[in-house]
Amino acid sequence: MGKIMAVCISEKRGTQKKNIEKVRLIENFGLEGDAHGGNWHRQVSLLSYEKVRAFEEKGISVEDGAFGENLLVEGFDFKTLPVGTRFRCGDVLLEMTQIGKECHSHCEIYQAVGDCIMPREGVFARVLHGGMIQIGDEMEIVPSSDSDSK
Repeated sequence: MGKIMAVCISEKRGTQKKNIEKVRLIENFGLEGDAHGGNWHRQVSLLSYEKVRAFEEKGISVEDGAFGENLLVEGFDFKTLPVGTRFRCGDVLLEMTQIGKECHSHCEIYQAVGDCIMPREGVFARVLHGGMIQIGDEMEIVPSSDSDSK
């Protein structure tokens, strides 16, 4: 079981995401108001809360959304899960589509400290079923056969 620790969007591509605490996820699009939404395989980015805290142990404080994550989630080591893993958070159903990513232009965090964890720790998902999510909501991994009913 996981727990949503931050819900972040950016209204314009190329800018840092900001924690807005709650948001509507739209089926086959992503987070309402997020510049990265659309009909593609990287509608939602997820990052482990524990990985961010470990990064901060290097003496670098980061704000929620600094790595470009939409959802900061405690309780999962996302990169160890297989593509196709499904997550339920209330009515929302996500399916993981990609692990990590290549950075073509380095983010503000990389520019400042020479490292960013999103390319190796972050994952991406598409929204199979939409709904509202907010900080404090629980997230669970669901078998494909159980999640097909929504």
